[in-house]
Amino acid sequence: MKGPAPTGSKSKGASAMMLRFSWNTFRRTRESLPCGLQWRRFVKLFKKRRSSFYWFDFAVRGQRYRGSTQETNYTRAGKIAALKLAKALEGDDPLPKKLPTLGEFSGEFLQWVREARRAEKTKSYYRDGWRLLAKTVLARMRIDQITSEVAEKIIFPGSASNANCALRTLRRMLHKAEDKKLVRKTPKMKLLPEFGREQRLDEESEKRLLAAGGQCGWGPKSLQLFSDIVRLMRDTGMRNRRELYQMRIENIDWRTRSIFIPDSKTPEGRRTIPMSDRVFEILRRCCRDKKGVERKEGWVFPARRENAKLPYLNSIAKHFAEAREKAGLPKSLVLYCGRHDFGTVITARTGNLKAVMKVMGHKDLKTALRYQHPELDIVRAALNSNQGGVKAEPRA
Repeated sequence: MKGPAPTGSKSKGASAMMLRFSWNTFRRTRESLPCGLQWRRFVKLFKKRRSSFYWFDFAVRGQRYRGSTQETNYTRAGKIAALKLAKALEGDDPLPKKLPTLGEFSGEFLQWVREARRAEKTKSYYRDGWRLLAKTVLARMRIDQITSEVAEKIIFPGSASNANCALRTLRRMLHKAEDKKLVRKTPKMKLLPEFGREQRLDEESEKRLLAAGGQCGWGPKSLQLFSDIVRLMRDTGMRNRRELYQMRIENIDWRTRSIFIPDSKTPEGRRTIPMSDRVFEILRRCCRDKKGVERKEGWVFPARRENAKLPYLNSIAKHFAEAREKAGLPKSLVLYCGRHDFGTVITARTGNLKAVMKVMGHKDLKTALRYQHPELDIVRAALNSNQGGVKAEPRA
């Protein structure tokens, strides 16, 4: 006679039976759920007054499911409801469990950002987005509690671009949580409208910035670098991070006075830019070493520290913000506004939108049209023609 099975075996077998699900569409099978309970213990079947179909109503981990079974037969409607319940539980642990907060999940997300095959700019974008999210109440909320309504109430500092950076990062984090079966579905995030830059880093702004930079107490090298970057942005119209900071000596043609951009934001960004006299003088000086010998290759603006993360200049944002504040200029003025000023100036002086698109690396004509302001010239001419007291003829 066999003895009783060990207690451990009994408990394992019981657990397996408790978590076993079985179902079959429209066949003589029983829908069994955890703890041996039937689906009727979890699902409510009912009829509406003006409907001949049975309706189901149940909740799984706080998420309510309600709808029509499209069946008038109670037995068949029950099977449909059981299938709906099984589908809702598919891939999830039927027993409730504590989910991580967004802050706890951020470690796993940032590790994915580091290891993913994404452009460095994309990784930096997600890191900036999490930096904004970490300062809000969202970081302390469980990921299943974050809904569209909750996200819409959060106010982020800065412009709409900052808010959208945070919201896109939040959406990506919740998508990763959905992939790991931590949340059922990622809520939709409504982004804020963004408007194109209208602020220009014009000649007057340049003078005020450089004068303020001289009063900030920087070293001679820092002040010279700051001046060179500001002037180059205005005279070349390059994108600062992707093009200007990563400019290499090999791509400068001193004979034709042109700069080749091998890599940019778009395929159209791969282009050649002409050098003005001021740009030519600045780059000539920047392409010499400490002894005054001309360098033949390497970064035009190499990193100033040996242990820097990037081999080239990373940013002058802090210096720019300090000089801007000291000069009393608006916060909307950023270094990138030099590119907008470049496009506006060459459009006004040449009137050739095709040339503007080519030299700035634009694909869409609408983008280039932002630099054209003919309506202002028309209004100005009308006002000037009215000077001297010319009165309009009275109406009959």
